[in-house]
Amino acid sequence: MLSVEKAYNHCETIIAHHSKTFYKAFSMLEEDDFKAVWAIYAFCRRADDIVDEGENPEAELNMFKQEFELFLRGEYNPENPIWTALNDVFSRYPMDEMAFRDLLKGQEMDLSINRYESLHDLLEYCYRVASTVGLMLLPILAPKKISVLREGAIALGLGMQLTNILRDIGEDLKRNRIYLPGDIMKRNGLTEGMLLTGDSTSDAFRNTWEQLADYAEEFYQKTFQTIDEYPNHSRFAVKGAALLYREILPTIRTKQYKVFHEKHYVKEEAKKAILTSI
Repeated sequence: MLSVEKAYNHCETIIAHHSKTFYKAFSMLEEDDFKAVWAIYAFCRRADDIVDEGENPEAELNMFKQEFELFLRGEYNPENPIWTALNDVFSRYPMDEMAFRDLLKGQEMDLSINRYESLHDLLEYCYRVASTVGLMLLPILAPKKISVLREGAIALGLGMQLTNILRDIGEDLKRNRIYLPGDIMKRNGLTEGMLLTGDSTSDAFRNTWEQLADYAEEFYQKTFQTIDEYPNHSRFAVKGAALLYREILPTIRTKQYKVFHEKHYVKEEAKKAILTSI
């Protein structure tokens, strides 16, 4: 049988490889807590990989959903590191099962929806694929403050997912996905055809980008309103993650909005400066 320690180590390699920002921020938690974060990240990453890289994503995601429901009943493959690690997490923290189900519903949306006509519709998607992660983490990060921090955790997920969207426009286009809301694009005179040219210099594109960035900034600010409610041991990690992710937006601006052919990251020296300033 796979040991819990080896299961957590497997989950750590996943987050270390796929999200250096989260890895750096949450590595500052106490050991039991950061291990739990790794397990949740691995679960979320598995769902995301099924949708983006699966040979038969609908069937694979449906199977993953069934595996999760079986897991909740105590039925899972003990050799699977994700379920083994999550089983330990669920035994130690008051986890929100619905947040996990809602995330899987969000992944289902990517299988059937590749355009969003309104900001309202987009934010529903962002809630499902990102805010749910915050709700999964709250029982680990602040078990006695869940109700107080719930709205801030949701807002942080919305801000981060909008940031992802603004960073990954070119990557998403290759998958025939456009997450920029149709109503905001229309208001700024940006068409799908213009996006497909990969031109980041037009006022139509930059105004659309900046309008969505403004919404992201509003969500980050809402998060910061209650950030001090987090316990000392987790506040630094959450605030660090929020600040590091928000920094992606000015990084893209300094690169002249060139998001069609490259993916921008916050440089290590900038990350260190942000974390030391908290």
